[in-house]
Amino acid sequence: MDKVPAEHEPEYDPTCYLCPGNARAGGVRNPAYTGTYVFENDFAALKPNVEKTRIDEQGKGLIVAEGEPGICRVMCFSPRHDLTLATMSVEEIEAVVRAWTAQFAELGAMPQIQHVQIFENRGAMMGASNPHPHCQIWSTASIPVIPARELSAQKAYLEEHGRCLLCAYLELEKHQKVRVVCKNEGFIALVPYWAVWPFEILLCSTRHLETLNELSSSEVSQLAAILKQVTATYNRVFDAPFPYSMGFHQSPSDKAAHPEWHFHAHFYPPLLRSATIRKFMVGFEMLGTPQRDITAEIAAEKLRQCTKQ
Repeated sequence: MDKVPAEHEPEYDPTCYLCPGNARAGGVRNPAYTGTYVFENDFAALKPNVEKTRIDEQGKGLIVAEGEPGICRVMCFSPRHDLTLATMSVEEIEAVVRAWTAQFAELGAMPQIQHVQIFENRGAMMGASNPHPHCQIWSTASIPVIPARELSAQKAYLEEHGRCLLCAYLELEKHQKVRVVCKNEGFIALVPYWAVWPFEILLCSTRHLETLNELSSSEVSQLAAILKQVTATYNRVFDAPFPYSMGFHQSPSDKAAHPEWHFHAHFYPPLLRSATIRKFMVGFEMLGTPQRDITAEIAAEKLRQCTKQ
């Protein structure tokens, strides 16, 4: 099995633009922060002062462009350069969860914002340009494509069956057990039946809730604990730092009620057979439909074994 060198980052890196006290782009200097730290992205893909205009070439609905105002922020999980969610303490991750909640509440309350996306790209393979533990928070004036599709599916299921789609799905998974990786009182992590990525994980709250705002104090601790468990488990799959993209899907911040929405997160890791062999979407998978290299049941069993190491 191919190996990759173990990560040996220093606690503080004088060249890191996310470490406390160091300069970022344009000369902005980070404060000597001691916990989490949030700032406006120096290279923001979204700007709050963009006009929400619409251009439709010749009025045919074929070439359409719309302005998308929004806000992009970066959140450092810790002042320590050498930590990750897998190596932070549960108490440290609890502070991260509380900071996520505060950011979601602040941004989601803005009248121009309809969706807040919290996501982490972990590892160079997933495009992370800096190993310092951090995530991004993008808030947009419209609901992005993938959350919009989830919203539509959950709403349709509720209308047809009179209950939450993910609540029903979790009941099925808890009964069958074969795709469940780990769980605690507040959350369950499983390889979804429809998983495309080899070791994909769907993380759901066991209680029906819509956003981070609704977490009880005990659920904050439970979410922190299962995030640490999932990420530490990933690192044991190939005995190497495991790259992934992770993001929370919460109900839209469009100031409307969304009883159909169930709070969850997705983990999309690219590794397939070793720490250096990744899955690529090519050929028929790009032009037809994704193929499963391993079944969800086999992936879940492998991950369960790694939780016990």
